[in-house]
Amino acid sequence: MTPDAAAAPAVWAPQIDYSAIAVCVFFFGLVTVMGFIAARWRKPETLAHIDEWGLGGRNFGTWITWFLVGGDFYTAYTVIAVPALVYAVGAYGFFALPYTIIVYPFVFLVMPKLWQRAKDMGYVTAADVVHGKYDSRALELVVAITGVVATMPYIALQLIGMEAVIKALGLSGMSVGPIHNFPLTIAFLILALYTYSSGLRAPALIAFVKDIMIYIVVIVAVIIVPMKLGGYGAVFGAAQNDFAAAGKGGLTLGGNQVVAYATLALGSALAAFMYPHTLTGIFAANSGDTIRKNAVLLPAYTLLLGLIAMLGYMGHAAGLKLANNNDVVPALFSTLFPGWFAGFAFAAIGIGALVPAAVMSIGAANLFTRNFWKAYVNPSVTPAGEASVAKITSLVVKVGALLVILYMPTQFALDLQLLGGIWILQTLPALVFGLYTNWFRAPGLLAGWLVGFIGGTWMSWANGLKPLQALPFGGPTGTTVYIGLIALALNIVVALLVNAVTPKRAAVSA
Repeated sequence: MTPDAAAAPAVWAPQIDYSAIAVCVFFFGLVTVMGFIAARWRKPETLAHIDEWGLGGRNFGTWITWFLVGGDFYTAYTVIAVPALVYAVGAYGFFALPYTIIVYPFVFLVMPKLWQRAKDMGYVTAADVVHGKYDSRALELVVAITGVVATMPYIALQLIGMEAVIKALGLSGMSVGPIHNFPLTIAFLILALYTYSSGLRAPALIAFVKDIMIYIVVIVAVIIVPMKLGGYGAVFGAAQNDFAAAGKGGLTLGGNQVVAYATLALGSALAAFMYPHTLTGIFAANSGDTIRKNAVLLPAYTLLLGLIAMLGYMGHAAGLKLANNNDVVPALFSTLFPGWFAGFAFAAIGIGALVPAAVMSIGAANLFTRNFWKAYVNPSVTPAGEASVAKITSLVVKVGALLVILYMPTQFALDLQLLGGIWILQTLPALVFGLYTNWFRAPGLLAGWLVGFIGGTWMSWANGLKPLQALPFGGPTGTTVYIGLIALALNIVVALLVNAVTPKRAAVSA
């Protein structure tokens, strides 16, 4: 072990570093200013229209879309959680890499058609598309509810990523009067205000800064950290030794992990662009060609993600002993870099929470406004009224996520997010199949969604809210499969059967 690694504390405990805090606060201030001035960037005639506030006028070109979609797809929690999983279990944590490779051909083939449907018909949400295709309020409603419920814990996870940064700065638990966890609360109140003011333009503009900062941080880390720890050979050797000593994990997959790894990657890929926040980025593009170009360019983020995941192995080589695996990335930067660069890294991760959280709250607000408020409360609402409802809803969504993190166990948000991935996958047949065929009808798709949603929830609950199900075939120990894919298969089978026996009605061509 190198002297640097030997000098690492037995159990990492963050200390206040004023240079790190100063750099971090500077960059947070910068993006706050950018968030508020974003309303003047590409200024429309009015923001009092849900197309302008919630979709940026559907006018984002290739580079803006690249930063925006990458910004809300590769989140602060990704930067924290992927290395944490690799630190804990090794190669299995790299499932995020093949899933982000699989997803882009899906985006290339499917999303331009979906974008065109939304553009032609003025649709803002996935539930709008489903209602337009199948003329079913019930199917529209379940797609909308699934989107909102799956998104809420995802926003909370961004707060977990920001909490890790605040903890690394030595400010964790800081309260001012009645305000608990003051830094986290203030950061998200500022986020709420500039999202309310500028809509999707705010995270789109901030995404430029966030992604450039993340690239700088990761490139520096994967060069400097191995140099400090004796090279990549020492990094892999230390990780393997720790896994062997712990009796779990490893640099390669175990025999019973291969199917679980593959199905988790495939299911995650199919679910990724069903979420409201990723679809919001797609619907905000200015053309189908922009989306295709992004499907070609976005794999650059997969390379970045692979480098980020390597930080988990580096945590072993640095000799870090952690109370929480989510501390591995902050601990690395605190231990091996000067305070000013650690502050820069923490700012990049924290800003990486603001961009996706903003887009997620906008996506959820669009769903509530279009597919509940307009559908059931005020069908004659004006475009300005829609924008107003969406703005208020985005505030409520962010406050709800903040309260979850402040007053409920972190595990609650983690468990709900795992369920959210299973749930959102069940909207794929209703949203995607209708782009290619008129054969499916609402009753079958609704029945399929119900079976997939309930079945997936039950399997996850029975497995202790874990995303994997053991099946009694494929070898002496059985086969472990991602529950989301099992539920999706049940969903499609039921949809086919019910569709085959229900009376045919005239297809809706929209």
